[in-house]
Formats: sequence, C-alpha cells, structure tokens
Amino acid sequence: MSAGLRRCLIDLACRALQATLPSPLQSWGWAVRYEAAAIPNETTALLFTLNSLCGLMPRALASHLIQIFASLIGERAPLSEGSTMNIVDATLGRPRTIGIICAISAVILGIVYMAIAGAPMRYLGINLGALAIGLTMLALLDRTEVTGQRWINGAIITMAGALLATALLGSKVDGAARWVNLGGLAIQPSLILLPVMLVAFSSIRSALSTGGIIAASAAMALQPDRGMAGMLALCLAAIAIVRRDKHASLALAFGLTGFAVTLVRADTLPAVPYVDQILYSSFEVHVSAGLAVLGGMALLLVPALAGWSRDADNRATYAAFGATWFTVIMAAAIGNYPTPIVGYGGSAIIGYALSLLALPKLSGVHVGAAELSCGTAQVRPSNRNLFVALA
Repeated sequence: MSAGLRRCLIDLACRALQATLPSPLQSWGWAVRYEAAAIPNETTALLFTLNSLCGLMPRALASHLIQIFASLIGERAPLSEGSTMNIVDATLGRPRTIGIICAISAVILGIVYMAIAGAPMRYLGINLGALAIGLTMLALLDRTEVTGQRWINGAIITMAGALLATALLGSKVDGAARWVNLGGLAIQPSLILLPVMLVAFSSIRSALSTGGIIAASAAMALQPDRGMAGMLALCLAAIAIVRRDKHASLALAFGLTGFAVTLVRADTLPAVPYVDQILYSSFEVHVSAGLAVLGGMALLLVPALAGWSRDADNRATYAAFGATWFTVIMAAAIGNYPTPIVGYGGSAIIGYALSLLALPKLSGVHVGAAELSCGTAQVRPSNRNLFVALA
C-alpha cells in the first residue's frame, strides 16, 4: 500500500469519525486528526487512527442511540454529555437493568462463539429464542408486582416440587434424570428454577422457604446433579456468612449433605459439543471465540459485583446471585456441565433472566437519592432511563 493511499485512508477515517461524533465529543475528533497528521510514518499514523476510531465509535453510536430512544420515550430536550453520564449513573444504580444488559451481551458473545465454531444455525436461534422468552417472563412477572413473603414461600415450594418431579419422572441419560423433553427440546429445570429460588431465599427466609430449599437439595442428590448441588451448597454458604440465622444454617446443612451424596454417586455423562467444556475447546477453534466465551461468562457476575459495592442493605442477595452463577461457571470449567449463557442451551439463559427478578430494582444508594428528590420512598421509580440505557 502506497504512502499516499495510507494518508487517504487516514483522512477518510478521520472524516467518518468527525461526522459520527456528537457535538460534545467533536474535540476528540479534531485531536485524532491533528495527532495523525503529526505522525511522520504513514503506517503508524494509520494504525493510530484506526485504534482511535475503534475506541470512539462505540461511544459515538451509543450517544446517538440514546438521543433516539430518549425522543421515542418523550425526552424533549436533547441529551448532553452530562445527562448521558447521569443515565449511566442511574443504570449502575439499577441492578436488574445491569443484569438485562449483561444477559443480552453474553448471549450475543455466545452466538459469536458458536458462529465461529460452526455450530448449527438452529443452535443460535434457540439461544436467541430463550433470551426472548426469559426477558418476556421477567417483564411480565415484574409487571404483576407480586411480592411479599407468602408469594415467595409459595413460589419456592412449587419450584422445589418441580425439581423433585424431574428427579423422579424426568428423562434419564446414563442414570441421571435432569431433563424434561418439551417439543423435542431437552430442558433442564434446575438451571431455570434453582437460581431464582436461591436468590429469593436470600431475601426472605422462613420455615416454608427453608423447606423448599431442603427439598431442592434432595432433588439434586436424587438426579444426581453434582454441578447444581455444588451451586446450591456454595450459594447457601454465602447467604449464611452474610446473614447468619437458623433458617440459613439449616438449609446449608442439607445443601452440603446433598452435595456430598452427589460426590459419592457416579457421574459419567460425556461432554456435548457446544455445551460442555467450551471454555477450553473455544480457544482451539480461534482465540476470538475463546475470548467471547470468557467475556460472556465474566458478564454474568457484573450485577452481583456492582450491587455489592453500592447497596450494603442487600448484600446477602448479591452474594447469593454471584455465588450461584460463579459456581455454574466453575462447574462448567471443571466437569461436563453446561456452560451458562454462552454455550448452546436455553435453560441457563431463561434461568439467568428469572434470577434477575429477585434482585432489587434500585440499589440502596439510589433509593436514598429518590427519597431526597421526591420526599418519599413509596413512589415507584420510572423505567424511562432503563429503556434509554438498553440502547
């Protein structure tokens, strides 16, 4: 490539950047142009310009999308750079919103991996469909405003019954009964139900909810499912450490017992392509596929980390959420267990979306801010910034 052509490409890239950047960021575009012009080596200047383009274009596009979505939801005044930062700050104060963004991003990264690895197209479609189902269920359940100890107790008992039914009546593969066949698809109820059960138990612990968790521990031992039993035990340990009480301690004792039972029972299921052990096989396909898998799994823990640092009042909930999905990730790394979200399979995607329902809508910091501005804590927070943030 001639020096003149490289300079033409530099000029074209700078023009594209300046045309895309919003007014508050135009100074960055001029800075890139001047810096590129000051670099004597054309190749170095071109690489600098392309790196700058890759770094600034996502922010420019996000700014334009925010403007568009703000106009769609009734924001009359154009959003400035400061208001954009306010939206980002408001998003960080909404753990459930962060979880939705992370779920969507992780599924996309998983699709990138499967596309690079040559997975069947229906695998990609099933994961996208599971994401749509999970987010739809989350939205519908959120709108019903069903809260309170009685509802959560009943939900935990019902889900525990479903897990026991799976252990006793579910489809068996090599002696393990973890799945239910629905329309030709194998669904793993434990990946769908157990995460939301555990995160809900972290906020409301009672005799009934404890009984449901004990029943779930028995179901994991009967299936047997070492990965899910380990998830249950570690999550209960995290809850007991953060908020120790008799219900958490009793549930932990049965959770450890169920996990011990799975350790002594045989678990000989082979690895399934695009489902198990993809943390290692993805790097054999391509380094970008491996990075997509790693990035997608890391995103699953972001809501717990963000909430823990900003909302001291609900740390038991964030500890339960983080411990749940961290254990699922570790199980997938150690044994032949499904890799959550980024691997093929809709159960974990739906389960992750449902587990977000147990997270607070607002962190404690932002609840306090809302009280100062509105004079009351009873006013339901607007979801306007949530839709803007999803842009």
